[in-house]
Amino acid sequence: MVMRQMRENTKWIMLVTALAFVALMVFEWGMDASGRSAGGVGAIGRVNGTPVYYEEYLAVYRNLYDQVQMSQEEAITSQQVTELEDAAFDEVVNAILVRQELERRGIRVTDDEVRQAAQFNPPPQLAQNPGFLTEGRFDFQKYQDFLANQADEAFLLQLETYYRDIIPRSKLVRQISSGIYLPDNLLWQQWRDLNETAEVRYIPLDPAQRIADSEIEVTDAQVRSYWNDHQDDFEQPQRAQVNATVISKALTAADSASARARAASIVDRLAEGEDFDDLALLESADEVSAGRGGDLGVFLRGQMIPVFDTAAFEAPIGEITGPVESPVGIHVIRVDERWAQDSVQAAHILVSWARSDSAEIALLTMADSLETLGETMPLSEAAGALGLPTQEAELNTEFAVLAGAGSVGEGVDWIFEEAAVGDVSPVFETAQAFYMLEVISTAEAGVLPLEDARGTIEQILRFEQKMARSLETGAQLVQQIRAGEPLPNVAAEAGLEVRSAGPFSRDSFVPGLGRYNKAIGAAFGLDVGEVSDVIETDTNAYIVELLSRTPADSTEWMAQRESQRQQVRAQIEQTRIQAWLESLRSVARIVDRRDEVLQPVDESAPLPTGFGF
Repeated sequence: MVMRQMRENTKWIMLVTALAFVALMVFEWGMDASGRSAGGVGAIGRVNGTPVYYEEYLAVYRNLYDQVQMSQEEAITSQQVTELEDAAFDEVVNAILVRQELERRGIRVTDDEVRQAAQFNPPPQLAQNPGFLTEGRFDFQKYQDFLANQADEAFLLQLETYYRDIIPRSKLVRQISSGIYLPDNLLWQQWRDLNETAEVRYIPLDPAQRIADSEIEVTDAQVRSYWNDHQDDFEQPQRAQVNATVISKALTAADSASARARAASIVDRLAEGEDFDDLALLESADEVSAGRGGDLGVFLRGQMIPVFDTAAFEAPIGEITGPVESPVGIHVIRVDERWAQDSVQAAHILVSWARSDSAEIALLTMADSLETLGETMPLSEAAGALGLPTQEAELNTEFAVLAGAGSVGEGVDWIFEEAAVGDVSPVFETAQAFYMLEVISTAEAGVLPLEDARGTIEQILRFEQKMARSLETGAQLVQQIRAGEPLPNVAAEAGLEVRSAGPFSRDSFVPGLGRYNKAIGAAFGLDVGEVSDVIETDTNAYIVELLSRTPADSTEWMAQRESQRQQVRAQIEQTRIQAWLESLRSVARIVDRRDEVLQPVDESAPLPTGFGF
């Protein structure tokens, strides 16, 4: 049993060899089908003279593609392909930089270090393997007995390769993150900020609402002066005004009903005696598990989609559970084995949320027809011929979002790299929709003209004057309260509202008060019963009275202190590693030749698909 499970984990160990950087420096090799061909050319770039080989890049791309595809129901869009290509190249560059740094620092691994690690630091997936668990806990004796009696030389070689990769990277992480010191007072302050609570009542002065615009005068000279003094605030990216039409990919009610009916039919067929494995092969949309009779293997609690995870850990062993609906589809589940509520072996048949064949054909036909019409006529006419609405929108290089289509970076690239005013785009695709653009006008990056900025500036200046008046009024109210008049009475006389809030911590978002501002801070700087000065925030002004404060429990803090220390250290390490990688990239000589070397492939060729867990 243990040998079989270990052999099944061999592929995992080989994968981890490529991935490992101590959980803090993981270069996730991923992606699928770059959409471009290398044409037999090996190097697609260089990093400090080291070639970036197409095969290495493609391996990363394929895994990342698979990861994204498994996380969403729809096929990968052309825009996502572009993003994945860039992410793959960046990850390969990072991996090369790390290898170069290991060489520069002379970081090596000895045979003894490999032996020690193999004996006492098993790879995470093996440490979670049910074959090495005793009463739900990892049993080192079982694991070491297995290694002592291991005769599979290929497996041992793969295990050795894993450690020869991960140990030097572990040493590098320790060097990068050395010197992290976390004194108890820092940990206590963090704990206190999260766990000390306060309750307050307060008077919001609401300057924007309580003082009418008509009471405030803003002169042209003030507007011009503000615009001259705040040029940076009015910097604008390259932008375009476009006409757009969107074809939504949203499922219809009929499509959802069809999926539910199909899942219910599968449950009925199983109840009538049909074989689960055979039905999974015939009916499951999860192409990865379908060929194994729906088998998902062994997985830990929390690894699956939450609703699926809950069902798998609560379902009776050996019985059919479902239909269970999740964001990716409807699952019919069979739990084969469960260990101490920590891990499960299960199988499923997936009915995906998908358009019917007729709806899919109609959608694609509509998109193709729109593109054909757009080649010979303005967008409004092309859309009108198909009964599609149009919308005007402004898109820019920093915020490329179109209502109904989501992020439209591919369309924005077309506007600013290929198009001219009046051009109609091809049909682009996002996860939510197909869309087409027509360029109405474009504007280069620069400072927003004064007349275009005038309305915003006038609003800012009016609010500044309203706030100044409110601070004066508030100061008078504070004097009355401190002279002995109750806060509710003072508020009522001024026609103001008294609100209550809490208990809340320094880290909380407090409705009416906000988060991480002076009003929240004041609540923890007052004595019980004390009233604050007038507190100004970005959007309001307040008078705050502390009603009660509950200190953080130092005993609870002591009990979790070391766990907290490890978490904070891990966060700091991650930040350091990211900054270190960025510094390496900033001085590296990185040459990206993908546009020269890789040629577009036939767009009609199907991309790899499949859902896997």
